[in-house]
Amino acid sequence: MPGTCFYTSPDFPPALAVGLQQNFGLLATESPRGWYLCWTGDALVLRNTELNKQGDILVDFASGAATYRRKFGGGKSEAIAKAVGLTKKPGLTVVDATAGLGRDALVLASLGAKVTLVERQPAVAALLADGLRRASLDPDLAHWLPERMQLVFAPSQQALTQLPVPDVVYLDPMFPAREKSALVKKEMQAFHQVVGTDEDADALFPLAWQLASKRVVVKRPGYAGFLAGQKPSMQIEGKNNRFDVYVKAALD
Repeated sequence: MPGTCFYTSPDFPPALAVGLQQNFGLLATESPRGWYLCWTGDALVLRNTELNKQGDILVDFASGAATYRRKFGGGKSEAIAKAVGLTKKPGLTVVDATAGLGRDALVLASLGAKVTLVERQPAVAALLADGLRRASLDPDLAHWLPERMQLVFAPSQQALTQLPVPDVVYLDPMFPAREKSALVKKEMQAFHQVVGTDEDADALFPLAWQLASKRVVVKRPGYAGFLAGQKPSMQIEGKNNRFDVYVKAALD
């Protein structure tokens, strides 16, 4: 699987190396090829030995872009906030069963939700864990983010049968990009290579529906069909995507 090794450079923290091996099953290497994790500055990043123009991929909840979206991105008027139901009940519990780089989870947590991030790809889960670690040290995030964001490293299908019942299950499965994908950002192209597509995405819907107490929300490209062929209760259009909302019960 791509991205499942880390480069043991001289400055790589020994404790982190042990954690990557024990917690995520990642392999150490002194000669990385293709996708690999490495240590730079004070962060864990994902690189590719063959893509020199591809910038480092990392989880940075305190980045300029993340901070701007959190403070000026529209707040509860954002489509994702409306879809999940945070305009009615800010303290919702949410399972983000396909967490990726955690960007949507950060938005939800910043609006008051308590989010469990589920990620099955070892390298991506390691990036999330490192992002959460650094966020716990950031003066703007440390007082609220750690208590609202929790990482679970597990396959989504497993997590959806074992986690405590949340108000909402949020699904954003990796969808195959259109062949003419010149508009797809370089980072997302790279991310597709690392995690592949979620070919089992349809199987997540019945598990999500069974687990959630209030609703299931599915993020989809505008051109994509309904997940598992299930017609939603309502749809909320975002700037570049839509959110299919499946309502089980009213938000108290």
